[in-house]
Amino acid sequence: MVRALKFVFKTILWFLAITILWVVIYRFIAPPITLTMVFDENGATREWRSLSEIDRDMAVAAIAAEDGNFCLHSGFDYEAIRQAWEERQAGRRQRGGSTISQQTAKNVFLWQGGGWFRKGLEAYFTVLIELLWGKERIMEVYLNVAETGIGTYGAEAGSNRYFDHDASTMSDIEGARIAAILPDPKSRDARNPGGWTAQYGNRIAARMAQVRASPLDDCIPE
Repeated sequence: MVRALKFVFKTILWFLAITILWVVIYRFIAPPITLTMVFDENGATREWRSLSEIDRDMAVAAIAAEDGNFCLHSGFDYEAIRQAWEERQAGRRQRGGSTISQQTAKNVFLWQGGGWFRKGLEAYFTVLIELLWGKERIMEVYLNVAETGIGTYGAEAGSNRYFDHDASTMSDIEGARIAAILPDPKSRDARNPGGWTAQYGNRIAARMAQVRASPLDDCIPE
């Protein structure tokens, strides 16, 4: 019994040491690849860009579309989680409850798919990146690893794919259209969006003005 407890204790210590070191390394070094990219049968076109090299409109669009309280919460938007749970219980279409921080933790350190075990790890890594990275780094990594098309990852690759220019000169509507395809990048197109995607992109563009007029984007440098 004592030996088993020692084994469990050592295993937990090793897990904590390895994962914390992993997160610290990625605070300063761009993640070279993710499991999502590894298992993408279409390959992974990507090109890392620092947050200062990505037009701020893209970050504002991500906040407007994916996580309005990104700059305000500590990794989890409990109101969004509650609403998602209530919609699921009522059998209505479920809105996303995951924050940009949670999506970044999942995309960088874990795999796609559900399950409580993966969700638990996602929560753990979310806490770590909020503590060790901060909001600017989380947004920077998110905008470089998020899937933005078939075999396409990050704002830079997405901007080149859809608009034929790099991510440093994106307009509001371009950022909004990429944000509009993030929930389903394999079937949506930002260059020639279908009716619903185009409407959603327009709604995001309108929200961007509201985000800029509030403290909701204060954690993103000008």
